[in-house]
Amino acid sequence: MKVILLGTGTSGGVPMITCDCPVCMSDDLRDKRLRSSVLLEINGNYIVIDTGPDFRQQMLRIGAKQLDAVVLTHLHKDHIAGLDDIRPFNYKQQSNIPVFSDTITANQLKQEFPYIFNGYPYPGIPQVSLQIIDEQPFELFGTIWQPIPIFHHKLPIKGFRIENFAYITDASLIPESSIEKLQNLDVLILNALRKEPHISHFNLEQALELVSILKPKKTWFTHISHLMGTYAEVSQELPPNVALGHDGLVIEI
Repeated sequence: MKVILLGTGTSGGVPMITCDCPVCMSDDLRDKRLRSSVLLEINGNYIVIDTGPDFRQQMLRIGAKQLDAVVLTHLHKDHIAGLDDIRPFNYKQQSNIPVFSDTITANQLKQEFPYIFNGYPYPGIPQVSLQIIDEQPFELFGTIWQPIPIFHHKLPIKGFRIENFAYITDASLIPESSIEKLQNLDVLILNALRKEPHISHFNLEQALELVSILKPKKTWFTHISHLMGTYAEVSQELPPNVALGHDGLVIEI
């Protein structure tokens, strides 16, 4: 399995021309963070987790030639807004693309993109096959995906475990029953928004506390705000088995 971090930032962490903070003014490419998303290569198939507003740019940036499925963590705009940009892959592959989401997210997709789901297709619209998931494992290209129920403040959302890899973003609380599903990981990608507390995201201290409980072999943090600090600065504060993720990072598992 290969994991490519397409984006490791947040809507509040995308560099803005009006922001003169050290991160937004940094020349270090590891501080240039687009909205959080990952691409997984599994058995020759390519699956994206979350299609945020930067999805098109992210796929162009890595030279992606293929997209076989989309899996969504939750309904917020910074995780679904780029769904329309799967159309070039529909055209190239001459097939629809399965999109896996829970019911809450599926209902939001139908509101955000009614032209996809209204039953009146016309040439050029995104072609998707919407697959509703719950807490039960599902198979995708020969691998078992285990949804991990977590909370984004009061909103129930999903993380995912695939073999000994897990991806969790936007979490502020992970129930004990989900902690049990995250044992014995080789690689964990986990959200860590900033150093200060936040109502709906783990801050750095909380993320490190969870790492100490789960004890994965290696952890990379994602969904990082510019308020966290620069990559170089924060990296000096982290334990050896933990690192900040950065856009374009490739992880072989």
